[in-house]
Amino acid sequence: MINRELSVFVTSGSGLSKNFLFDQGPKIFLAPMEGVVDHVTRDLITGVGGVDLCVTEFIRVLDQSIPDHVFFRDAIELTFEQRSHTANGTPLLVQLLGSDPKRLGENAARAVELGAVGIDLNFGCPAKTVNRHDGGATLLKDPRRVEAAVRGVRDLVPQTHTVSAKTRLGFSDKSLHREIAQAAEAGGASWLTVHARTRDEGYRPPAHWEFIAAMKDAVKIPVIANGDVWTPDDYKRMLEISGCQHAMLGRGLLARPSLALECKGLSEMWTWGQVRPLVSQFVKSSEAARGPRFASSRLKQWLKSLSLTYTEAAVLFEKVKRIETLSSELFEKNATW
Repeated sequence: MINRELSVFVTSGSGLSKNFLFDQGPKIFLAPMEGVVDHVTRDLITGVGGVDLCVTEFIRVLDQSIPDHVFFRDAIELTFEQRSHTANGTPLLVQLLGSDPKRLGENAARAVELGAVGIDLNFGCPAKTVNRHDGGATLLKDPRRVEAAVRGVRDLVPQTHTVSAKTRLGFSDKSLHREIAQAAEAGGASWLTVHARTRDEGYRPPAHWEFIAAMKDAVKIPVIANGDVWTPDDYKRMLEISGCQHAMLGRGLLARPSLALECKGLSEMWTWGQVRPLVSQFVKSSEAARGPRFASSRLKQWLKSLSLTYTEAAVLFEKVKRIETLSSELFEKNATW
């Protein structure tokens, strides 16, 4: 069963409390993985417990205002009674990706008007398509553009709301890692999350946590460490090497849903018997969100991640990988699954 007992964080006005990172010990964030962490996944993972904050998949800012329905589509939590929180009560930041400070600021202000408790800016996406269109990690080539983008948002978003930035160590090399951190701080970022690789390194191991330490030493704002945490031991080593108090977990949480709880010393690793009901819930929720075909695609995607930890997930993946449309009813009726 999913643990619904979650910590409740005080808000300032309608924004995230300024003391969020300093209350009740170290925080763990759920990473905003594009094409993976939609509202269904956010609700499921935060329902397990141990996650203190999550971030939407990026919403692309071009040369015009983002329609309200796009915000509500990608951040469906804005429509909930407790706006900008998951169904389990976990705060949600709206992440924007773009390069025009004015447009970023205008759209960030609109997201706040719709109920967002804070804004996160994406300077880390390594996708070639995004980078070719002057977004994501491409801004890391010139830290002055990072500063300008953050300031464009900070100037138009109320001080009661956080404005954070997610970056990498650089684009093709790490020579500007300290300057990138200082640029985010100079622009007014509330905190900085750093994925410990360059854009060109993608997700290839290893993660260079020692460079996060150098970025942390270069600024006064909090720095959140991210990259290659698959076990509680990885988590401890990353915090020790980076000198950070807080962490963001991504692929590791998808492979091991209890990982955040384990890192906080609140649970042992969940057995497959504990994880299996989550799979059923995931199929049902994905189908309700976008239909059986979508549910089938997302199930296979998540089972691939779970297979890194559970052999049972690998067996289940082999059984469903050729099924294009899988309803929750069919999934539940097949006892061998």
